[in-house]
Amino acid sequence: MKIVVIGGTGLIGSKLVDILRQRGHEALAASPNSGVNTMTGEGLDQALAGADIVVDVANSPSFADDAVLEFFTVSGRNLLDAGKRAGIRHHVALSVVGTDRLADSGYFRAKIVQEKLIRDSGLPYTIVHSTQFFEFLGGIVASAGEGDTIGLSPAFVQPIASSDVALAMADFSLGKPVDGVVEIGGPERFRLAELVQRYLQLKGDPRKVAADVHARYFGAELQEETLVPGPDARLGAAHIAAFLGTQAAPK
Repeated sequence: MKIVVIGGTGLIGSKLVDILRQRGHEALAASPNSGVNTMTGEGLDQALAGADIVVDVANSPSFADDAVLEFFTVSGRNLLDAGKRAGIRHHVALSVVGTDRLADSGYFRAKIVQEKLIRDSGLPYTIVHSTQFFEFLGGIVASAGEGDTIGLSPAFVQPIASSDVALAMADFSLGKPVDGVVEIGGPERFRLAELVQRYLQLKGDPRKVAADVHARYFGAELQEETLVPGPDARLGAAHIAAFLGTQAAPK
């Protein structure tokens, strides 16, 4: 089958393309660098010609409220319209566990819009809600602000390896559309503030993390289980200890 991966040169997309090719499929890594731009529509029809499946793992280049809303609205609409013209049989999108519970966040409001566009498109679809990738810990630190002390929620997280995300995306993409949401997460649960403190210590970063139930996560306040998947989630195999080991500062 021909499968077009939007964002196919990124962290998840590049791994997904490799898996699909190893399984004998024609996987096209589509991105602005390859002449496929979902914001302008450039190259979309040509990329999707003859395709059976589209997998959207692209992310907004900016997390600013207006920019991220524009990205997921315009990009999502252009991609879905092109998918209809091409007769796509399965539209698959990567989103985030807890999206529907995080409407106070500009980023997650934009993801809610993206998901609604998919549901209303009429295309057979699967939306994959993933927990945070191991590699996203640095982004969480950056979002928490400057200073010697970082305030973060003590809510639970269940991070997943990017390789496990890519494997799950491949399996769901090649399966039947569920016309709904499926969840994936890592095998272990941690308190967000405690995990980030461990990460900083390994990096040799002297900053301290203060657990604060009112600390905002990309603009939204978290409840205990906002970011963790439900009991039916598919769990990855990789544990975070190996990843953290790669983050240790040289001695």
